[in-house]
Amino acid sequence: MIYVLNGPNLRRLGTREPDVYGAETFADLAELCRETGRELGVEVVVRQTDDEATMVGWIHEAADHKIPVVLNPAAFTHYSYALRDAIAQRTAPLVEVHISNPAAREEFRHTSVVAGVATGTIAGFGLRSYVLALQAIVEMASE
Repeated sequence: MIYVLNGPNLRRLGTREPDVYGAETFADLAELCRETGRELGVEVVVRQTDDEATMVGWIHEAADHKIPVVLNPAAFTHYSYALRDAIAQRTAPLVEVHISNPAAREEFRHTSVVAGVATGTIAGFGLRSYVLALQAIVEMASE
């Protein structure tokens, strides 16, 4: 099993800044992740929250059960030390993903407080960032 966890505003995909995030909806993203999981032979659980405490709880749950995570922390990326500290407790790979390329956007988006405790980061490939992260996690698990 792999968790795909999404932070604030990602449920608004398709209507939120489509010039930045594309026209696909959150439902499209969830189905893409589940389909990719089926192709890779792994169950994928997709979740989204606008609440930092809920996200931290999901990261704790993943750590307690050694569940790999694909994480789009969204706005939490830039300031959530609580999320960073939860990720530091991980017991399986965790790949940070972003639909857009934060380094090519506003300066405040250039800093990720979670990147230093993630296994790796994939950004700027649209929803394909999630596919690449799922593939990476499955490959790491087989090593």
